[in-house]
Amino acid sequence: MILRMRNRVIGIFLLTAGLAQTATAQQLLSLDSCRAMALRNNKQMSVSRVKQEIAANVRKSARTKYLPHISALGGYMWTSKEISLLSDDQKAVLPHIGDIVGGDISNTLTERMGQIPDGVWNLLGTMGINPDALKQQLGGDIDHLKDILNQGGQGIVNALHTDTRNVFAGSIMLTQPVFMGGAIIAMNKMADIGEQLAANSTEARRQLTLYQIDQAYWQVVSLRHKQKLAEGYLQLVKKLDDDVQKMIREGVATRSEGLSVAVKVNEAEMTLTKVNDGLVLSKMLLCQLCGIPVNEQVTLADENCEDLGGMAVESSQVDMEQVADNRPELRQLQNMVDMSRQFTNILKAGNLPMVALTGGYMVSNPNLFNSFERKFAGVWNVGVMVRVPIWNWGDVAYKIRASKGATAIANLELQEAREKIELQVNQSVFRVDEANKKLAMAKASTQKADENLRTANLGFREGVISTTTVMEAQTAWLQAQSQKIDAEIDVKLSQVNLQKALGTLDNN
Repeated sequence: MILRMRNRVIGIFLLTAGLAQTATAQQLLSLDSCRAMALRNNKQMSVSRVKQEIAANVRKSARTKYLPHISALGGYMWTSKEISLLSDDQKAVLPHIGDIVGGDISNTLTERMGQIPDGVWNLLGTMGINPDALKQQLGGDIDHLKDILNQGGQGIVNALHTDTRNVFAGSIMLTQPVFMGGAIIAMNKMADIGEQLAANSTEARRQLTLYQIDQAYWQVVSLRHKQKLAEGYLQLVKKLDDDVQKMIREGVATRSEGLSVAVKVNEAEMTLTKVNDGLVLSKMLLCQLCGIPVNEQVTLADENCEDLGGMAVESSQVDMEQVADNRPELRQLQNMVDMSRQFTNILKAGNLPMVALTGGYMVSNPNLFNSFERKFAGVWNVGVMVRVPIWNWGDVAYKIRASKGATAIANLELQEAREKIELQVNQSVFRVDEANKKLAMAKASTQKADENLRTANLGFREGVISTTTVMEAQTAWLQAQSQKIDAEIDVKLSQVNLQKALGTLDNN
């Protein structure tokens, strides 16, 4: 006896510990916590954030086009032949230019001296001038002149020897745009619009993620309430089945009535099984969206809430202009229109002149700044570069027309989206009002079904109502309760749809 008591106590302790462990393993999640986890877990949200960073870097890159750019350039080139400023004949003649010129002078001088009369030579002799010595001296001077001219010619050949088979060159250039036809301004505006487009895309993805998590959350809540309803209904039909079986044993009920009730019990068990399976699958989806293991046991904060309904939103409270500002989809389409216009401005710049300032330092070896020198030398330079398009066969004009056509298409798509969103908002407002009306009717039906079931049970116990009537009352009660749950969830989902249509679905 004592052993059995001990085993029973140990069993109760282990059962209590197991239940406590299961309770602690249950993770309690509210709608806000599910939204926060879904936003952190959603991979497309991460992609959108990376796209925002890319757009921000593109914008910063576009800003640099206003600033001067500095670049360095260096190079080396080997050629099989060098550049020669003298021909081969000139190179052969210049080193002997003295011999050529001296020979001509000597011949001319000899010819002229032969034409001098003898009387002149005799006169020079009386003056102490020896004609032979004079001729010898002139010949020496001519030879000296030859040497000087030969050396000079050879010096010219040597000086004009370029040796350009090995050329080194380098430069540092600064370019400052002055007027680019408005292309840089349009490019920067496009970069700003691109950043806004990425931000609006992120917001659209965020609202879609919140919409999906809200749908999954309220689906789980709905199935959890229907699970409780199915369990309650199963208890009702089991209680009725037990009462009918007692009545059959007493002989006041037929076996046919017992079989009818047993069928209802089987139907109730089947319904509960379907609800349980649907609840498990819905929780898996919710866990996947939240980024937690799909098999983790979670409990939602609204599972045990008795009243899930909300307040209606009147159509007069909707400001379509505010909706247009709130909807990221419309802002994205507007960004596309603005970007198309700026692209047109960039194309227009192709027909306008472009002006830029340039400056820098160039160095080369060999250099030409002091004849040809085999050493590095450079020069500073400043200039203005102007590009003026004259004729391109209408290429730019055709591109501009095509771009304007794309802008017109973007405008039409924006207008169409505005009309569709306006329709969506009006439909969402109508559905919210309709859902609240259905909820009110469902609550009234539930009260009547409760009273009908209470009356049927009382009449059955008194023996004045048949089991068929009781089962009909139970079925009516089940339908009324199920409709109430559907109406409450429909109110929540219609409100979520309205918030998404209005662009106010956030994580507050």
